[in-house]
Amino acid sequence: MSENDFSTTRWRKSSYSGGGQTQCVEVAGLGTGVLARDSKDPDGPVLAFSAGEWRALLGVLKRDGRQTA
Repeated sequence: MSENDFSTTRWRKSSYSGGGQTQCVEVAGLGTGVLARDSKDPDGPVLAFSAGEWRALLGVLKRDGRQTA
C-alpha cells in the first residue's frame, strides 16, 4: 500500500452510526495507530493518529461527555 492509497484499508463506523445518520467518522486500526476519515468523503483527507494520540483524543471526548467510536 502506498503512502496515500487506502483502497484496501478496512474502515468501520461507530456502532452509534446506525440508521440514516450522515455525520459519521470512519476509523481503521493500524499496527501503530489509527486512521480517521469523514464517511461522506471517503476519497478525501485521512487523519493519522499514533496509538497514544488516539487514546488521548478519546479521553478528551469522553471527559466532555461526547459519544465515541
